[in-house]
Amino acid sequence: MDFKHISAMPREVMAFLDPKPGETFVDGTLGGGGHSSLIIDRIMPGGRFIGIDQDMDAISNARERFSHHGDSVSLIHDNFANIASVLSEQGISGVDGILVDIGLSQHQLNGSGRGFSFMRDEPLDMRMDSLGDTTAEELVNTLPEKELADIIFKYGEERFSRGIAKAIVRRREVAPITHTLELADIIRFAMPAKAVAKQKIHPATRSFQALRIAVNHELERLERFMDDFLALLNPGGRLCVLSFHSLEDRIVKQKMRYLASGCICSKSIPICVCGNEPKVKLLTRKAVRPADDEVEANPMARSTRLRACERL
Repeated sequence: MDFKHISAMPREVMAFLDPKPGETFVDGTLGGGGHSSLIIDRIMPGGRFIGIDQDMDAISNARERFSHHGDSVSLIHDNFANIASVLSEQGISGVDGILVDIGLSQHQLNGSGRGFSFMRDEPLDMRMDSLGDTTAEELVNTLPEKELADIIFKYGEERFSRGIAKAIVRRREVAPITHTLELADIIRFAMPAKAVAKQKIHPATRSFQALRIAVNHELERLERFMDDFLALLNPGGRLCVLSFHSLEDRIVKQKMRYLASGCICSKSIPICVCGNEPKVKLLTRKAVRPADDEVEANPMARSTRLRACERL
C-alpha cells in the first residue's frame, strides 16, 4: 500500500491539541498516520494512543508504522462515531485529547481503487469501509429519481441536481452505470454548458461528494460523535475537528457553540431559570483556515476548516 503522510494543518492541530508526555489521546481518523505520528511523538514516554479508522488499509498501514510502540498504541477498525464504545472496550474512561479529520486520505483518493475520484476510471464503490453494505453503484442504479436528486442537492449543494438525476436515470435504463468516468460524463453533459464553463471545479465534484456522503452516512455519524465527545474528555481535554465542506463544518460549529453557551432561556424571559453553564471553552471563535504556504505545498488542504474546544 502506498500511503503518503500528508496531513492537513499539522502545525495548527498540534498547537490546539497541545499533547504532553504521559497523556491519553485518540485519533478517530488515522488516514495515512501523519497527525497520529505527531501526537505519539509528543505523548511518549508514558502516554497512551488509540487510533481508529473505518478503512482497514489505514489500520494495516498504522500497524506497520507504529508497531515499535507496543501496547502504548492501540489500533481499532471502526468508525469514529463509535468512539464511546471503543474507549469502553479499551478500559478507558477519559482522554486528554481527540482529533477527527473528516477528509479523504491520499490513499483513498489515489490508491484505493474505490472510485472516490473522477480523475481515473474506477468502479463506483465509494465505501470508506470496504465491508460496508451499500456502494455508490447501487445508489446510482436503484434509487428513484427524486430521492437521487434530493441526495445530490442536500449533500452536494448542487443546484442542477434534478437535471443530473434525470440524466442518470435515463442512462441506467439502457445499461447499469458502473464506473467513475462514465458517471462524471453523464453529470457534465446534464448541466448547462454556460454553467460548466463558469465553474472553477470539475462539474461532477459536488455530485460525487454527495454520493460519498450518502454511502458512508457521514453527516449522521459526525452528529453522533459530536453528541458523545464531551463525556469522553477529561477536564481540560481538547477536541480538534478538521472538516472539508460547509455541511460538516456547520454541524461542528453549532454543537461547539451550544456547549460553550451559558443561559439557553428564551430572550423573552428576563431572569435565567435554566441554570445552564458553559461546558466547553471555544479555542477557535471562527474556523481556522490553512496558511498560504501550506496550500501552495498541499493544494488539497485549501478547503480545510479547523475548529477546536476545551472541556471546562
